[in-house]
Amino acid sequence: MKYLCLVYLDRENWSACPDPVCADYAQQLVDSQSLIAGEALHPVDTATTVRVRNGQTQLYDGPFAETKELLAGFYLVEARDLNEALRIAGGIPPAKYGSIEVRPIRELDLGTPAS
Repeated sequence: MKYLCLVYLDRENWSACPDPVCADYAQQLVDSQSLIAGEALHPVDTATTVRVRNGQTQLYDGPFAETKELLAGFYLVEARDLNEALRIAGGIPPAKYGSIEVRPIRELDLGTPAS
């Protein structure tokens, strides 16, 4: 089953974990055939949020919601079950400075076209 491990860090700890440390862990996941994809994100001040309301597109600089911890990156992993996904998430180096949210991937129902 696929799980998305979302990495959250506050501004103070955004760069606390060196890139090579994260890359080494990602390589371990590749070697164990657990990593599907993973990327680090630029800081939140580079983000643009898009909302569509009543047919009108609205753009906002930065994230739409103010939060203490900000999305810093993700690891998309293949795991036998939630327990294995949680074990993988516990090894993600930025977990020492922020938090990792683990969510199962939901396959889209492609049976009936939307109207």
